[in-house]
Amino acid sequence: MGIEFTQMKGKIIDMKISQAFKLALRSIWGSKLRSFLTMLGMIIGVGSVITLVGLMEGVTNYIVDSFDELGTNMINISVTNTDTRKVDVDDMYEFVAENSSFFYGVTPQVTSRYTVKNGSNSISSSVYGVGEDYLDINSLELSAGRFIQYGDIKNRFNGCVIGSYIVNELFDGKASVGDTIKINGQVYEILGIQAEKEESKENSGDHIIYIPYSNATRMAGSNDISSYVVAAHNAELVEAGEDILDTYLYGIMKNEDLYFISSMTMLLDMITDMTSMLSSILGGIAGISLLVAGIGIMNIMLVSVVERTKEIGIRKAIGARKKDIMRQFVIEATLISCIGGSLGIVFGYVLTVLLGNAFGLEAAPSMNAILMAFGVSAAIGIGFGYMPSNKAAKLNPIDALRSE
Repeated sequence: MGIEFTQMKGKIIDMKISQAFKLALRSIWGSKLRSFLTMLGMIIGVGSVITLVGLMEGVTNYIVDSFDELGTNMINISVTNTDTRKVDVDDMYEFVAENSSFFYGVTPQVTSRYTVKNGSNSISSSVYGVGEDYLDINSLELSAGRFIQYGDIKNRFNGCVIGSYIVNELFDGKASVGDTIKINGQVYEILGIQAEKEESKENSGDHIIYIPYSNATRMAGSNDISSYVVAAHNAELVEAGEDILDTYLYGIMKNEDLYFISSMTMLLDMITDMTSMLSSILGGIAGISLLVAGIGIMNIMLVSVVERTKEIGIRKAIGARKKDIMRQFVIEATLISCIGGSLGIVFGYVLTVLLGNAFGLEAAPSMNAILMAFGVSAAIGIGFGYMPSNKAAKLNPIDALRSE
């Protein structure tokens, strides 16, 4: 008997809740314009949160992709050689070979700027003295010829690889492998031509010349190399690679001030942290509009209580309890908020994609932002619907029936 009573009670409660939902939907539909205007604040608030967070994630992804192109697996080493302590090129190559489980390549890097000529054409260009691993480390592509090889470095062969900007400026766009140019007055044979990277613009990745590092040091008047780039197999090995490089270099230089190790990963982590913080700040600012929307819902529900005072009195007169009235209005406020939140998610998704395309970003709303925005909208509906619901539940049925 007790079990049957419990089951019957549960069915009555379920029926009351379902009836409350039906009444709430009927009330919302009966005042379509007012309900929509009430939801509008929630739609804009949720949409703003999703859009701003999505766009910031798009910016973060853009930065990460840009750093990937520059090489997040690259470790840059700067050394201050002295008369008694210096890093030898051959020793650096040997060290990288011994630690092949971490690294797959290394290149010395000697950078200068020289006047480059072909006949009467003359420009100033960056000239990079590099090793044979430079091509693979930086994933360079050639449109013609070959890159610098070990034999060129060992024999100090006057060979070079030029960018497409050099081709356009010195050869009117028609350079060939085997042609020659003068770099700082010395004749160099063109071994290869780099494929166009940045529309052959001045001071871009196409405005560049590569020569053997052995030639670059001779042109600079020094045999010492102070800059190296070491490539780890992947970005996850960079931190461990930096540690073993630090141990190796300290063993040679005996002074941490005489060398400096850096990587794109370190800088990328800093930038990612900054964009994440900015995303949280922007999301919080946009979230203020959700608070405003909640106040709007509370205001409309208070008006609704006043308008439906007589209805509340009749329901109480025929046996509705305080919690039944409260449930009715809380459900109505929550529905308004949740429907507005759902429409806000659609609005935010569309706006994020449109603005992302407009700014050239691969932006899409994150699931975390969607769940957070919807959860907040539901909580606001319940929270801001409580006070009007409580007011309605406390109405005296006799006073309510007398109201007009």
